[in-house]
Amino acid sequence: MASFVSNVSTLVESGLRGPALTRRRALALQVGAVGVFLALWSVLAGLVVVLKLFNPIFLPGPWLVLGALAELAAKGQLWIHLAATLERVTIGFGVGAALGVGLGLAAGQLGPVRDVVEPLIELLRPIPPLAVLPLFIVWVGIGEPSKIGFITYATFFPIFLTTVTGVRQIDPVLLRAAQSLGARGLGLFTRVILPAALPDILTGLRLGVALAFFVIVISEFIGAEHGLGYLINDGRNFFLVEQMLAAAVVLGLLGYAGNGLVRLLERRLTRGQHPA
Repeated sequence: MASFVSNVSTLVESGLRGPALTRRRALALQVGAVGVFLALWSVLAGLVVVLKLFNPIFLPGPWLVLGALAELAAKGQLWIHLAATLERVTIGFGVGAALGVGLGLAAGQLGPVRDVVEPLIELLRPIPPLAVLPLFIVWVGIGEPSKIGFITYATFFPIFLTTVTGVRQIDPVLLRAAQSLGARGLGLFTRVILPAALPDILTGLRLGVALAFFVIVISEFIGAEHGLGYLINDGRNFFLVEQMLAAAVVLGLLGYAGNGLVRLLERRLTRGQHPA
């Protein structure tokens, strides 16, 4: 009977979502999508040159961008800028994640904390990060604190909101069942509340990682001597489009890697919630 129910559930899920792809086929689709994108980019760049649609300097082909990236790496400049960006993102995102998760858990669990914090959050959240960057510069200067604080500000809100949502959407029946079995206080929090809210928390972390790499470029436009955002701004000033695109490609790869790390963490931490 149990086997029959399991097979029916599998068939229903397969009918709703389609058959699950093997890891090799999924990887082939991902690599193929990137290959198609590069091919279209190459064709478009070639058409610009052949048909003389506009100055080819505005749309260099992927081979030119990779060449500029290899040149920066060979000269050692890329690693200096990469290290500066990663350091700022790591610190800013780490502080934002710690504040977002910590305050979100408290606000989701305790009504008085939520009543105090949520009005302030909802007042500040609609303000675009770009609008507060000049304030950070006025308050703490154009050095590292303003850049790290800017990233912290941008990443805090999605992490806080998803954490609060995850805690408040826990099934009350689950909480009552745990309490009836003797779970109280810290044990209830660590064994029931936190695991149940974990998927939403990790979703917020994924959003935060993407936002961190998004806003770091803006912060490095102003008063930075190193960083991938500085490379993009320097390329704009001297019309080095290949350098601009090369730095943008590296930022995209870093964001993809950061998202992949959070997804790996999600699979490990929620393995028991989603059995094969």
